[in-house]
Amino acid sequence: MTSDERLKIEERVVELLKTVYDPEIPVDIYNLGLIYKIDVGDDGDLHVDMTLTAPNCPASDFIVDDARIKLESIEGVKSVDINIVFDPVWDKDMMSDEAKLDLGFM
Repeated sequence: MTSDERLKIEERVVELLKTVYDPEIPVDIYNLGLIYKIDVGDDGDLHVDMTLTAPNCPASDFIVDDARIKLESIEGVKSVDINIVFDPVWDKDMMSDEAKLDLGFM
């Protein structure tokens, strides 16, 4: 896979992650700062490290499944591995300015 192909896939990953929402929060998971790492391998394997706003998030399965289904639809992606991590612990400072404004933190 060329670096241009990898870049296009990464851009598409971000675009699709911006369509995944926690049902209780009106901001997408990317702008919430829940995505820690996006890695596209030469073989088309996609690895995403993400967190949740809380370890016991009741919507975690929904969020991960929604993200996985969307990411598996990307041309050039052969497999999707979403790894839930809690280090570093998420806090509101990880949100984009747009998300902070939408949620009234600015």
